[in-house]
Amino acid sequence: MKNATLRQLKVFETVARHLSFSRAAEELHLTQPAVSTQVKKLEEHAGLALFEQLGKKIYLTPGGAELLHYSRSIIQQFQEAEDAMTQFKGITGGKLNVAVISAGDYFFPRLLVEFARSHQGVTLNLSVHNREGLLNQMTSNLTDIAIMVRPPTDMDTINEAFAPHPYVIVAAPDHPLVSQKNIPMSTLMHEPFVVREKGSDTWHSMEDGFGDRINDLNIAMEIRSTETIKQAVIAGMGISFLSAHTISLELQAGSLAVLDVEGFPVMLNWYIVHRKNKRLPPVAQAFKNFLLTEGPELIERLIRYSPRPGQQLSNFPVKSLPKNKK
Repeated sequence: MKNATLRQLKVFETVARHLSFSRAAEELHLTQPAVSTQVKKLEEHAGLALFEQLGKKIYLTPGGAELLHYSRSIIQQFQEAEDAMTQFKGITGGKLNVAVISAGDYFFPRLLVEFARSHQGVTLNLSVHNREGLLNQMTSNLTDIAIMVRPPTDMDTINEAFAPHPYVIVAAPDHPLVSQKNIPMSTLMHEPFVVREKGSDTWHSMEDGFGDRINDLNIAMEIRSTETIKQAVIAGMGISFLSAHTISLELQAGSLAVLDVEGFPVMLNWYIVHRKNKRLPPVAQAFKNFLLTEGPELIERLIRYSPRPGQQLSNFPVKSLPKNKK
């Protein structure tokens, strides 16, 4: 193993995480043959097979599982060494690694641009994930900061709310309920819903909004893509529960409408999350401070949410942000 390289360990770790050479190649921006070559060289250094194929799937061998543990430790130590060197560079020239839940990709790149304008020379690395993928990013120490709606309860993290996040019920503009006011929640029980998959942040937010009545909803379809859900609602396949931060363009275009439902919008919060024992590089700490001080105003300005003419997000009775969760 003394001739193994860090590059080979990183490629191996990525393949092991996805259990897929093609997905690893996509993440690493390499060709699949290049990934296979790196793994093969590492196997030669190790003197044993690291993966085995059963049918169309690959699995770690016992030796591969053991090496994965050490590979992640080595990769993390190199990352910590890089972070330590970054401390001497300061913010200028630093690299910011941020991972965001999928609902955030509708506005978060613009927040990064605003931050970069006042921090010249910063390199930005943004990745977008579902909840499971986001937690994996933190577990594998692949991101400095995660932006999400529902911080984990089983990880040792620091969670700080920095901006309100409203959820609404949307429908096609010609839906009969669009013209009604103060729609009782009981009325929604008769409507077909197109929703995000169980386990997603949006699904958990639905549970907050509907409580025990979520079991009474007429779930017509579960879809893993917010964009596809919007198209299904526009086509008249049903109504949906979505983040208001994902529908601003459709509201402006008039292709979606927000229903006036009693108890809505459901007001949750955006959180900054990072591992408690994570030593944030100066650029990551600066970005965290930027979100805490300027994030709410920027988000409100970037996303003009108007469920009815003349009504903006700031007109809603927004709940106070909770105290920071440690």
